[in-house]
Amino acid sequence: MNVRRRSSRSRLIATAAATTAGLLALSACGSSDAADGKGGKLDVVASFYPMQYLAEQIGGEHVNVDTLTEPGVEPHDLELSPKQTVDLANADMILYLKDLQPAVDKAIGQSGVKNTIDAATLTELEEHGASEDHEGHDHEGEDAHGDEGHGEEGHSHETESGADPHIWLDPVKYAEVAEGVGEALQKADPDHAAAYKKNTEELVGKLEALNKDFTDGLKNTETKTFITTHAAFGYLAERYGLDQEAISGLSPEAEPSPARIKELQETAEHDKVTTVFFETLASDKTAKTLASDTGLKTDVLDPLEGITDKSKGADYLEVMRSNLTALQSALGAK
Repeated sequence: MNVRRRSSRSRLIATAAATTAGLLALSACGSSDAADGKGGKLDVVASFYPMQYLAEQIGGEHVNVDTLTEPGVEPHDLELSPKQTVDLANADMILYLKDLQPAVDKAIGQSGVKNTIDAATLTELEEHGASEDHEGHDHEGEDAHGDEGHGEEGHSHETESGADPHIWLDPVKYAEVAEGVGEALQKADPDHAAAYKKNTEELVGKLEALNKDFTDGLKNTETKTFITTHAAFGYLAERYGLDQEAISGLSPEAEPSPARIKELQETAEHDKVTTVFFETLASDKTAKTLASDTGLKTDVLDPLEGITDKSKGADYLEVMRSNLTALQSALGAK
């Protein structure tokens, strides 16, 4: 009896050991093997919409793309759920923009996923104007970020280096990121490298056409200055020779100081500004306050951090062209 029990126990131990060895072998497989077990598709997790769009456009039918930032959620404030953390750890590839979403950066560092692509490393980040203190929310340890010398209240959108992370709003820089993402997918899934290369070239071509539309459409305008609640458009302004004036940050509670309102009133009069822009994912309170005080119109200039039912377009290209139309109207394009 004791011999049979020992024999049975030995067989159970041997079976368990074999199962464990098998699981370890599976977990050690490369991304192509992982894709083969999922209908031949790579599981790509994107941190927020601009990264999601690249993964979907370049990956095409060969990837499954999940985004950590659901439509309507302000990406800077994202907190991950336990399920999202698990999904992140099980991803074949993670595409994100470092320093934009602290919760995502932390989770990626703990995920153990080797294929992590930081979009900030695929193009050159720049600073857009020195910081300047304004009245309002005081975030100790954070630098206010602004453009052309004007800071933001509320959230700080600078990277740790002080650079502006909003690279996707410049079609040229976004195209550079797209090329890097395409190369990363080709290396991660060489069986479909030709498709990724083709999709990358097609997307870059569309972004080049978008850049030409912006260049031509904003070449001759009555004014070069636009006012927006969120200083997200530094790259766009620099690319097309415009001047961005930001009111404050993204916090719905943040309001411009009386001094800032006066400064913007003077700028609006001097530079013949007609419109104060607000965005879809943040409060329009500050924009309407300034517009009311200065007798200006309001309109939407979308920083494209997420697509919702309120977005003026179904995807990146459509919304960017809506932004172009709004800027042409506000700046008096000829």
